[in-house]
Amino acid sequence: MNDHRGAGRYAPSPSGDLHFGNLRTALLAWLFARQTGRAFYVRVEDIDSERSSAESARRQLEDLAVIGIEWDEPVIYQSDRSAAYAAALAKLPTYECYCTRRDIREAASAPHAQPGMYPGTCRDLSEEHRALRRLELSAEGRLPAIRLRAKAREWTVSDFYHGEYTGAVDDVILRRGGNLNQAQAGDWAYNLAVVVDDGDFGIDQVVRGDDLLASAPAQAYLAHLLGYQQPEYVHVPLVVNAEGKRLAKRDGAVTLREMVGEIAGEVVGEVAGGEGVQRVVDKLAASLGCPGATNLLKSFDPLALPREPYVFGSA
Repeated sequence: MNDHRGAGRYAPSPSGDLHFGNLRTALLAWLFARQTGRAFYVRVEDIDSERSSAESARRQLEDLAVIGIEWDEPVIYQSDRSAAYAAALAKLPTYECYCTRRDIREAASAPHAQPGMYPGTCRDLSEEHRALRRLELSAEGRLPAIRLRAKAREWTVSDFYHGEYTGAVDDVILRRGGNLNQAQAGDWAYNLAVVVDDGDFGIDQVVRGDDLLASAPAQAYLAHLLGYQQPEYVHVPLVVNAEGKRLAKRDGAVTLREMVGEIAGEVVGEVAGGEGVQRVVDKLAASLGCPGATNLLKSFDPLALPREPYVFGSA
């Protein structure tokens, strides 16, 4: 799948067109990989069957190509990798979790609960209690989730910008439960899928937004349990709106297609390299502290990347 040189990746969820923040992170992931001689993969994270769209995936790949990002084959689709996730799941210490989201919210609000951490409600149930809960869920037409039985409570990762970072590890969901009559029942969970994909494709450099830093220790611990190399992490500043909130499609004309059309009336995919596309790429380059998009691979300096969030709409 990959040679000894290692690899980086960009992994969008195909739930809509890429916006400026997505594109900036994709460009950073590509620059970090190519500047260090790594392969670079695009992975379509389409395991969320409720939100994923094949058309969205096609448009996202088109958008990445039109701004000049090229990748190594194959494009990886998580929806094709169920067998790999099942094989990994079989190697891990796990238990069934019967909690609803409401159960978890209520337990998390109890005194002494650790914010954001699963409180372990189902971890040490007796076999009799588990059998009863399975019957109850079956009568409701529901599947239990599968959680990791973690033995570590914290783990340390190495990050390019944040240095050594130690964070909490809990019993993350590996396979989601759900309604037996709905398409998403039994969908693979994000934490398992990304770790298995990174491990199987030799991804040893993970570039993504700062908001995911806290999830890195649990994922690195999971990689350790599965015998994968722990990657180097590069958590980069987010793009935010004028109110300082993470940029979202609801903030207006922020997708590549909207920006290109607004600038020059162009259509992505029909006028690659046109004025609108070039102006968006120039704005992306400026947001990285580069004077322009020409020869970006040589001009980009990772140490000069502004460490504060980039405000979309700023000069």
